[in-house]
Amino acid sequence: MPDRGLKTAPFSATLLSRGKEETFRLGSVFGKTATGGEVIALSGDLGTGKTQFVKGLAEGLGLDHRTVSSPTYLLVHCHLGRLSLSHIDLYRLDSPDEIGAFGLEEYFEGKGVVAVEWAEKGRSILPAERLDMEIKYLKADQRKMTLKSTDKRHQDWLERVQKVFPAMDITG
Repeated sequence: MPDRGLKTAPFSATLLSRGKEETFRLGSVFGKTATGGEVIALSGDLGTGKTQFVKGLAEGLGLDHRTVSSPTYLLVHCHLGRLSLSHIDLYRLDSPDEIGAFGLEEYFEGKGVVAVEWAEKGRSILPAERLDMEIKYLKADQRKMTLKSTDKRHQDWLERVQKVFPAMDITG
């Protein structure tokens, strides 16, 4: 019988999502287990499920997930729930200088949760303390999610998710 729990080596975990519903549910568990001050940096190709994950995250924070969409043209959408959610999308920005000009750093200093899509474009402005999630296509609806925590707060977040959501298949 396969182990169905979230396996964490120090500061990392690898998960397999079998569809957008599972990606959404995982995001929801992250939202339910967030305590405030968490930053998740999402990277992956178009259509891999970054926004689907954030919709689940919003639901877990007590928000109507139907109000969540990618803020590609607005850069940031802010939502108020059990904790605030700042949803940032760096897709349309091209350089670190352009990203830095928007003053996004203030979002990382709050007590809510921040989700950054296309985070690889803005590594220079992201806080050192965060959870990185890279989502890659495998086949059909399957996605490989690699999570890397950079500090104790975000490692604890991964461990809280493990206790609540042991149903993901583990790879690697």
